[in-house]
Amino acid sequence: MRTVTATAAAVTAALAAGAASVVAGRLASDAALKAPPGRPLPTEPRLTVHATAAGRIAVTRDLAALRPGTYGLGGSGSHAVVGPVLGTESHSADTVVRRLERVTHGTVKPGDKVWLTPNLYVGNPGSALGLDHADVDVPGELGALPAWFVPGVRDTWVIAVHGLGTTREHTMNVMEFLHRNRFPVLALAYRGDLGAPRSPDGLNHLGETEWHDLDAAIRYAVADGARRVVLHGWSTGATMALRAAAHSGLRDRIAGLVLDSPVLSWETTLRALAAARRTPGALLPLAVRAAQGRTGMPAVQGRTGMPAADSAGAAADLPLAPTLVFHGPDDRVAPWDHSRRLAAAHPHRVALHTVRDAPHAAMWNADPKSYEEALRRFLTPLM
Repeated sequence: MRTVTATAAAVTAALAAGAASVVAGRLASDAALKAPPGRPLPTEPRLTVHATAAGRIAVTRDLAALRPGTYGLGGSGSHAVVGPVLGTESHSADTVVRRLERVTHGTVKPGDKVWLTPNLYVGNPGSALGLDHADVDVPGELGALPAWFVPGVRDTWVIAVHGLGTTREHTMNVMEFLHRNRFPVLALAYRGDLGAPRSPDGLNHLGETEWHDLDAAIRYAVADGARRVVLHGWSTGATMALRAAAHSGLRDRIAGLVLDSPVLSWETTLRALAAARRTPGALLPLAVRAAQGRTGMPAVQGRTGMPAADSAGAAADLPLAPTLVFHGPDDRVAPWDHSRRLAAAHPHRVALHTVRDAPHAAMWNADPKSYEEALRRFLTPLM
């Protein structure tokens, strides 16, 4: 009897431990599958504002606070723009002083918790940049997708699509540049974004299903007069661009791809986001399996970063259109090595522009002039 009781207790304990592991894996996978648009990713540290003065702001000393370039500074009900670290200022052991370019929304005061974001602008192209634009609805498979259309005289359109932790406001970072070069721009909100339909399961699929919304945007552009399109995607938006280029029925209309910090291995990105939430290493494989079970995403990645389901034809399916990748070794969300391998595997079609000291999806922020010059050179033959 004691043996039976002990065995039953052991089985119960094992089942309880198994159930707890499943729950833990599911919760860990939420770091990627439920990342809300416009909220910081768990890899982005919270900083404390220590002081503000005319054109200056002191924040917690952290590697993030020392990044070169220009960033948005998000807070609870506030948004500001900060420029470079001021080398002439006296820095304490606890603070870093950066140039405070402007406060675009709310107030920023000592004690506030803030974070750096690649989103430099808030609002819309009219209120933020003074650009004429139209609010349009793109017919998608789940319903109407809100988008901004900024007109231009060229018949090659740029379709811009944001990624993890940002909104379509992120696309405004390059909108002035594209407008100066007379490209029509369509900036898309897709499933899960504010004002757009939810995915059927309410989860992010890291571009694996969201690319259908980008495909709808291509169809909209072509129906509205675009002869060709360039897809410019950040993070999972870049994944969407690759998917559309490989599988869209209008892929012959895609003149080129611009991929900023592309998520080429959803498993690696999910692990990185879960680990940033302090998930124990032993639970990270469970998070991957939970994500696969919840979304149906393929589990094994090929050498190019594309899923194994596509790996046999990945090289052939990669678009013949030229591709420019912006990425760097300091991306903690989507490893740079995948982009390096992608460029090495397709040297005649893929160019890699390396950006150092830049976090995920912030390659423009780290060095806008270099980014835009590389973009200009890439787009010139496509005009």
